[in-house]
Amino acid sequence: MKLVIAIIKPFKLDDVREALTQLGIQGLTVSEVRGFGRQKGQTEIYRGAEYHVSFVAKIKIEIAIREELVPEVVEAIMQAARTGRIGDGKIMVTPLEQIVRIRTGEIGEGAL
Repeated sequence: MKLVIAIIKPFKLDDVREALTQLGIQGLTVSEVRGFGRQKGQTEIYRGAEYHVSFVAKIKIEIAIREELVPEVVEAIMQAARTGRIGDGKIMVTPLEQIVRIRTGEIGEGAL
């Protein structure tokens, strides 16, 4: 099992969700997060005044999946989240040692 974590631009969330749904992904977790990468924040204009925002608003998506689905899921996220501009985000894949479904007590892939 693997945990796929994607950091994307907020306005791309619906596109990514739709792409993952088409792959049969049944569950994901979404969080609103703030951070910066190479772009080092951005400059905003509010009421005519320019100011620098150090942390940019992003969306973090977490998906627990079977290992064989990783290439398809990563590709779907890349295609749906890409704008071609700086700040499109990152996708990280990590091993997932154990999952337990709290309601039933199922363990492992059965809990997905």
